[in-house]
Amino acid sequence: MELLRNAVRPYAWGSRTAIADLLGRPVPTPHPEAELWMGAHPGDPSRVVRPGGEEVSLLSLLDSDPAHHLGPACVDRWGDRLPFLLKVLAADEPLSLQAHPSAAQAAEGFQREEGAGIARNAPNRNYPDPTAKPELICALTEFHALAGFRDAQRTVRLLDELAVPSLRAHRELLAAQPDADGLRALFTTWITLPEHYLREVLPDLLEACVAHVREHGEFGLECRTVLELGEAYPNDAGVLASLLLNRIVLQPGEAIFLPAGNLHAYLNGTGIEILANSDNILRCGLTPKHVDVPELLRVLDFACGDMRVLKGESLDANLTAYRTPAAEFELSRLDWTPAEGGAVRLDSPGPQILLCTRGRVRLTSGNGSLPRELVLDRGRSVWLAASDPAVEVHPVELETDGSAQVFRAAAGVF
Repeated sequence: MELLRNAVRPYAWGSRTAIADLLGRPVPTPHPEAELWMGAHPGDPSRVVRPGGEEVSLLSLLDSDPAHHLGPACVDRWGDRLPFLLKVLAADEPLSLQAHPSAAQAAEGFQREEGAGIARNAPNRNYPDPTAKPELICALTEFHALAGFRDAQRTVRLLDELAVPSLRAHRELLAAQPDADGLRALFTTWITLPEHYLREVLPDLLEACVAHVREHGEFGLECRTVLELGEAYPNDAGVLASLLLNRIVLQPGEAIFLPAGNLHAYLNGTGIEILANSDNILRCGLTPKHVDVPELLRVLDFACGDMRVLKGESLDANLTAYRTPAAEFELSRLDWTPAEGGAVRLDSPGPQILLCTRGRVRLTSGNGSLPRELVLDRGRSVWLAASDPAVEVHPVELETDGSAQVFRAAAGVF
């Protein structure tokens, strides 16, 4: 049971306040801070802080004795690596539209690109590793996203409301086949439009969205999203593609799970993200980075309908778990209000990371006749190796808001 020092990733779409405020640093920061990484990703592993102040890379620590730190069950299932990465994600601007491959697609794509001699850090590399990348985002603040293809019939209604003359034929294409196949056909048409056509159609679309918002139309939120994306990414096919996706607003504590093939983009807000420890991304638009349309079409899932918003499953008075099909990870949340007390016991056969997002908690880990204790303040995180005994977590000396909250990331199904 040891404290972590974690890397902050300064992507341009990040926030100048959210992560710094969580970590107790001055705000605003000079540059955007987008993600706080907690885990053993080779690109920026956490550092374990020893009691004397010495620091060691978590990645190096795992490499030194994976069976001890990860546990035999985790090593048998996932090899000598931590299968998940925990993040705080803080978006002030939209991220790229993207999707992730399944395990089979990732393994095949990785071998194909290895055989073709494409460098793993090449800008046109789609599969830098052979693993899947499912992910879950849980809102800390109100969080906005695009995720999954909207029911095709409803998208036809949206296109009817906008009534853009240059999109009339495209509307007819979907109306004639309002299902996954129709969505694939329309999406493929839009994502492959030549730039000169996008320059003609997008201004008409933006004008129609302005009118719809002014008239307080049914699809006001969707239209405002198109306008925001159109301003940030002019002449980008991703602006058109956004018309096909569910527009989601998560309240704090709500989450969505993004399986393989789900096309999505985070728009703004701060959340806890947990994902498989992989870098495989197929981009669609809203980015200057490489977009491989044929490969994207190979992995996209065009099944349509509402995205399920996860409220979490209550395991006891203080513990809520977000169940997903992902075998690599499980996210849970511990909450206390001023009127509540009591400890929560965390038992897991694998490694865990805890992050305090509100208040202060005390962690007690039994260790034979020498129990260990650690106080976790807001913004601090702790590494729990698989060899650690069960841990009890409970609040002490709470901050002025009189409550506490901790997120727990654990290796998933063995």
